[in-house]
Amino acid sequence: MKVRMPWKARGFEPVGSTKSSMMSRKLTVLLCIGCFCAGMLFTDRMWAVPEVKDTTVKTTDEKGNLISVSESCHPMKGVKRDRKETHAELSSSHLGMQTLDRRVATLEMELAAARATQDSIMSGSPVSENIKALQTSGKRKYTMVIGINTAFSSRKRRDSVRATWMPKGAVRKKLEEEKGIIVRFVIGHSATSGGILDRAIEAEDRKHRDFLRLEHVEGYLELSAKTKIYFATAVALWDADFYIKVDDDVHVNIATLGAILASHQLKPRVYMGCMKSGPVLSRKGVKYHEPEYWKFGEEGNKYFRHATGQLYAISNDLANYISQNQNVLHKFANEDVSLGAWFIGLDVEHIDERRLCCGTPPDCEWKAQAGNVCAASFDWSCSGICKSAERIMDVHRRCGEGENALWSAAF
Repeated sequence: MKVRMPWKARGFEPVGSTKSSMMSRKLTVLLCIGCFCAGMLFTDRMWAVPEVKDTTVKTTDEKGNLISVSESCHPMKGVKRDRKETHAELSSSHLGMQTLDRRVATLEMELAAARATQDSIMSGSPVSENIKALQTSGKRKYTMVIGINTAFSSRKRRDSVRATWMPKGAVRKKLEEEKGIIVRFVIGHSATSGGILDRAIEAEDRKHRDFLRLEHVEGYLELSAKTKIYFATAVALWDADFYIKVDDDVHVNIATLGAILASHQLKPRVYMGCMKSGPVLSRKGVKYHEPEYWKFGEEGNKYFRHATGQLYAISNDLANYISQNQNVLHKFANEDVSLGAWFIGLDVEHIDERRLCCGTPPDCEWKAQAGNVCAASFDWSCSGICKSAERIMDVHRRCGEGENALWSAAF
């Protein structure tokens, strides 16, 4: 029985089939083109992109006046803006954020200090007369407080400082009112309260009115305690940007010091000085012996970085930190080491400023002639100006910044 196979299977197609296939392909292509054109027409009518219009935003200028600012989403309209103006706006925003950060930190410190004072009052602990006087008067903002560390036996040094870089009498009062700079000799009391040493300081203070008396018993081995009490007392009396401790055998150019500090004014937690890392001296009987040398590791190790003790500065928030934590801050034998230890573990910026530790002439004189005036000068070999009572006048004459520098300075 024969089976009939289709024409296509045998390799043959009907004569009209090829033409109809070609026609169907053409119709399919034309239909696709037509659908595409119809889709384009529909999209243009139904989804037209709206025209970009300028918008006006209300804002304020630097003086607080209300102004209108036109904004546009057009990508080319911002190209013509002055690049300097844009950079200035970004810098202003950055400075504003730094100021806010520092203010928040300061408020936190002040709140903690106020709570600590309240706790002392509630527990019956004595409150110094300086702080009592402060509670009855308002606070103004000061640029810096310079505390000159001195001793009962240093009358000649104090007189030499008054005769050189420290303003006296009405001039010092003017410095406080116009520049916001406080300068005081810092001293505590003798072991015999009301004795001849205390009476001598009281008589000197009645004459010059330039002392800050601390609730502290004087003694060379008590310098760490004195430093702690100084910062706590100073921050309670004066709300300043910076607090400085300097020895009474160091020459200081106040305007230069103020300019250096002003460049770091917006930074929080600033610790400035000539940073060093000397050896930990374990042998008894030597100068600067450290009884707790074992805490610094193996014998022969060095201290952590800290500011040399002749002059250093800390910002307001760090002074408040010392004030509120003074009862638990550990005291090492050397006060500069103690100060550095108090900031270990804190987010503190250590600033190594070499203009705070220039040498005496010719070093500071050469630098002054080159236009790089030193903020502080002393002899490293003596940890101060050697025979300062006799030599500080010559240092001032050759390395001083000039009488008008302080009054023309803008901090």
